[in-house]
Amino acid sequence: MAPRSQPTARQVRLGAELRRLREEAGLKAREVAELLDSTSAQMSVMEAGLVGVSEERVRRLAAVYGCADEALIDALVAIATDRTRGWWEDYRGILDPVFLDTAEVEFHATYLREVVTYYVPGLLQTPEYARAVFAYTNPGHSEDDVALRVAHRMKRHEVIERDTPVSYETIVHEFALRVHVSDRRGSLTQLRCILDKIEASQAIVRVIPVEREGFAGAGASMLYLGGAVPLLDTALRDAPTGARFIDAQPQLEHLRTLFRRVQTASLDPTASRDFIHRLTKELS
Repeated sequence: MAPRSQPTARQVRLGAELRRLREEAGLKAREVAELLDSTSAQMSVMEAGLVGVSEERVRRLAAVYGCADEALIDALVAIATDRTRGWWEDYRGILDPVFLDTAEVEFHATYLREVVTYYVPGLLQTPEYARAVFAYTNPGHSEDDVALRVAHRMKRHEVIERDTPVSYETIVHEFALRVHVSDRRGSLTQLRCILDKIEASQAIVRVIPVEREGFAGAGASMLYLGGAVPLLDTALRDAPTGARFIDAQPQLEHLRTLFRRVQTASLDPTASRDFIHRLTKELS
């Protein structure tokens, strides 16, 4: 089987977890390859997510590594055997892979936790708001390029709108709610959209007021995605070189702690809803 030229984030994660289990067992790739009648090169591409892995191979590797965590093994098998062709595949080769990976990981997540300080969260944005953001931050893009990104962002909303929605809680700073990324009318429409999502129980929204003292978390923006088991949690954060997925356990624990700290600084959901109501009245 020819190696994949561009593995997805989930495929890379599967390979990384298999490598982690091997290393925790104190085994070299060469040693495992000999047991499986394979080669070190084949082990390398498998652990890089560059080739597929069968259910039988995942379970055999788990046995060789002495892994007794059945829930984790089943979760890894689910990733290995997943043949879902989601809507995001329509954008493959058109948008950057991170757009597709984000949609796919959200689709499979057990819950979503997000902190946003500069913009309204993508899962709550209106088409007009998203268009203004993409057009402003990507001035070299054509109208068609912007339209593709807006359409992709709107499709992402399905994870909180479907019959079995993903639990979604977001913390957003007042600044993001007040700034007019398009115009006053667009901002009013955006605020009403957030209230509609709240009323439909599609999102738990918490607001951090500008006057909140002791809040130094302006750089805390993140999207935290719960895995089938805690060991398969992941997070998405912006970086100077672009958005990146995080799966190292120490970093995930840091982000969980950071989310709790930001949550403590925010208003509760009821007070946040009332806060957004007041903002809409100011613009009406």
